[in-house]
Amino acid sequence: MMNITIIGAGAWGTALAISLSAYHRVTLLARDAAQVEAMRATRRNQRYLPDIPLPAGLELSADFPAALQVADLAVIAVPVSALRSTLHQLGQLPGRPGVVWVCKGFEAGTSLLPHQVFEEVLPGGYKCGALSGPSFAQEVARGLPTALTLASGDEEFARSTAQALRHAHLRIYASGDVAGVEVGGAVKNVMAIASGICDGTGLGLNARAALLTRGLAEITRLGLKLGGRPETLYGLSGVGDLILTCTGDLSRNRQVGLLLAQQHDLPEILHRLGHVAEGVYTAREVHHLAQRLGVAMPICEAVYRIIYEHIPAAEVIAELLNRTPNQEFNGG
Repeated sequence: MMNITIIGAGAWGTALAISLSAYHRVTLLARDAAQVEAMRATRRNQRYLPDIPLPAGLELSADFPAALQVADLAVIAVPVSALRSTLHQLGQLPGRPGVVWVCKGFEAGTSLLPHQVFEEVLPGGYKCGALSGPSFAQEVARGLPTALTLASGDEEFARSTAQALRHAHLRIYASGDVAGVEVGGAVKNVMAIASGICDGTGLGLNARAALLTRGLAEITRLGLKLGGRPETLYGLSGVGDLILTCTGDLSRNRQVGLLLAQQHDLPEILHRLGHVAEGVYTAREVHHLAQRLGVAMPICEAVYRIIYEHIPAAEVIAELLNRTPNQEFNGG
């Protein structure tokens, strides 16, 4: 049994806390003391998972140093935008717990993956890794079967931590390919927006299948360029997460695409969702990365143009459909 502190009481952090609390001593750490008091009073996270009770043994805290004082493992479940500041807080504490992050995306402005942010802020002394894969928070919280990948440059840490966190409803595989796991988890959110646009404009299931397949090709091209391995991108954290997020109705990023297809403004869409949709911000960073690295990513580029250049979806789709195709396994 481990002492685990989960930093971030959003949907995913809360779901992991619920899932792991039957097997470990878990503290769910929120930045908002009022949210913690409300959760203590109701034993529910009313904003993110209102229908699922919090287990009696799950500790709740808004005190960062106290919550991490005896932690064997810190699980960072904040958005990518808050990762750097969270790591700075962690680095000011005397202990050195193992660290696992579950955020997916690239840091705004730097286009860094989470492990690169970690290396900049906490360059030594921590065993760390990325946990990713096809997983909706609601299903994990309800105890439905889920399989994930835990990747670390320290493969023994990946194996031992995966083994410790694994239980009957949560199967975790170890990997040494951090970059591949992170790229798959990040770019699939952009593809989910594209899938929502595809479905929202009535292009049909054939078109969606083509989009997912060509989307995987784009993810793979970028993943390999950033040091990932092909087998990782064809696994749980690549194609598995892509399928789930592009087809599942619980996907926030897919919902963004559906609403964009209905010509809703982005600020209205994000307000309606009430949760972070990482694909919106990832699309911008992928656009910059693809241009800088010379990687052909026409689907991601289309999503970028719809969101940030305000080009009508119908116009961008027409351009995509009229592109001259290359051989299937060469180019874009």
